[in-house]
Amino acid sequence: MEKAEHPTQEADQSQREPERRPAGPRIVALANQKGGVGKTTTTVSLGAAAAELGHRVLVVDLDPQGNASTGLGINPRSLEASMYDVLLHDVPIDDAIEAASVRNLFVAPANLDLAGAEIELVPAFSREMRLKNAIASVSDDYDLVLIDCPPSLGLLTVNAFAAASEVMVPVQCEYYALEGLGQLLRNVDLVQRNLNSALRLSAIVLVMYDARTNLAQQVSSEVREHFGSVVCRTVIPRTVRLSEAPSFGQPITVFDPTSRGAVAYRDLAKEFAGEPA
Repeated sequence: MEKAEHPTQEADQSQREPERRPAGPRIVALANQKGGVGKTTTTVSLGAAAAELGHRVLVVDLDPQGNASTGLGINPRSLEASMYDVLLHDVPIDDAIEAASVRNLFVAPANLDLAGAEIELVPAFSREMRLKNAIASVSDDYDLVLIDCPPSLGLLTVNAFAAASEVMVPVQCEYYALEGLGQLLRNVDLVQRNLNSALRLSAIVLVMYDARTNLAQQVSSEVREHFGSVVCRTVIPRTVRLSEAPSFGQPITVFDPTSRGAVAYRDLAKEFAGEPA
């Protein structure tokens, strides 16, 4: 397998060791600047599984493609307010939040309007802190806030890192799995030093795992070797049902509750919450 850059040294030791969590909701940015790595699937599925466990969960869709929104049954063309309005026009995030079909699960949706936000935010006052300020107004209402970042390291992702206390990185079990991860962790470190000292890398999740291939096992071993305990024990398999669920506007836990993907995300939710599997 091709050796990608190994960002081991980039991950500050304090990011990789368990810390006492701050009061209030866990605010987690799910990020990977590579597209198609299961980031949105993980956001939606983890959110739905955590909601099943009884946690009040808010999914914040920061990706202009709006896939987390549509994956939870929200029609982006019929929104009265979206994350674009929240970030650019100071609309209260509570006005944008919609209930998903899963009990305890809520969505702050996005649509293509958000595509212009990267540029429009540049001259904006307090441009890096807009999401943090928006979430602060509703933080008492939720136990877990999951932010689906766009596949880039621009101002939207910086907003997510400034607002979050944790970063979760889905890593696909394929060639070049670690490619670009060093830059992502450098950005986490940069935000930690300049905007949000509480931010830490809390989890790396191995996704799209095909146990039949040597490659998947090799990638898994390599990631665990470099990142140790920050890598989740639960591994998400590559399944057809997981890829089908978004087109029906349902998380996998609703679309096919007994499937391998649904079981894996429930296990991940328990592990992430520190509950017994």
